[in-house]
Amino acid sequence: MFGGTLVVILTIVLTMMLIRTLGQAAGGAVAPQDVVLLLGYTALGHLPTMLALSLFIAVVTSLGRMYRDNEMAIWFASGIPITRFVRPVLRMGWPVLLVVAALVLFVWPWGNRESTDLRDRYQQRSDLSRVAPGVFQTSRDGKRVFFIERDSPDAVNARNVFILSNNGAREAVTSARGGRLDNIDGERWLVLERGQRNETDSASGDKTLSSFESYRLLADEKATRRVEERPPKAMRSIDLLRSPTLRNQGELVWRIGLLCGAANLLLLGIGLAATNPRRASNWNLLFALLSFVVYYNLINLSQAWVATERIGMGGALVSLHGGAFMLALGLLWWRDHAAVLSLRPRRSAAA
Repeated sequence: MFGGTLVVILTIVLTMMLIRTLGQAAGGAVAPQDVVLLLGYTALGHLPTMLALSLFIAVVTSLGRMYRDNEMAIWFASGIPITRFVRPVLRMGWPVLLVVAALVLFVWPWGNRESTDLRDRYQQRSDLSRVAPGVFQTSRDGKRVFFIERDSPDAVNARNVFILSNNGAREAVTSARGGRLDNIDGERWLVLERGQRNETDSASGDKTLSSFESYRLLADEKATRRVEERPPKAMRSIDLLRSPTLRNQGELVWRIGLLCGAANLLLLGIGLAATNPRRASNWNLLFALLSFVVYYNLINLSQAWVATERIGMGGALVSLHGGAFMLALGLLWWRDHAAVLSLRPRRSAAA
């Protein structure tokens, strides 16, 4: 049941991620050749949640089927409490919990770093490197239109360059037979060779035509970007501990919360699997999915609360996950006593 549920959820999530990633590639946010790689990084980041949900649904569905087949009634009549199912469920689920821990603590930040680097490398390219040969392309600021024919795919040398620029006051059309990119003082410049420039004053309508052997134009991009501080989601877990800022603590609470939530959902699934065999419905599964959504939204809220200093890191973990653990134990206790109370009148009537 766990394997089948994981395949279904993984297929749905990958399809949604593929559509979103293709949209980002079409909008120029990521490189088209990096779509599959970025999809893999994103899937690894969401895999802990998918594993926890699949495990939770597997427990609820398997035990719920035992309720509908009256197997649970036989167990309860034999004096076996529902708490006896905790051990086999944990025996089945602990390898999955180890995988979730490894994904959350190690793979999640690594995947975020790699996907961020892919986007940054693509965004740091110059306007010239964004242009495909034979295609008119607008710059990011919308003030220039490029048309080139590149000699090589390295985006350094080009031939037959056409540039239309408009800064509001002047409109200029520049064409050249060749061009190249040079790095000067940390900035990327486009050096044009053997061309002409036709400039028009928008206010007066005066036109100026000039020819040049060499013309240098700022490509509106930095050749090297300052090393910015990585976001908390791209930092290693040990680095979050070494730098206990509010945002880092919130990210750490979220990572630990995913692991604690996956463990608590195993216990909650045992209690939420109870169903009435006389009713052909799946209300227990509906309530279980609703509990999962509420629980994981609370995990996200705990991250925001810690980041905004509304609650401490320890208080968030204890109150949320400790409360969920106590709720799971209370639900198991109630299921045991409800089963015993429901069997007592039948035994008296039979006697």
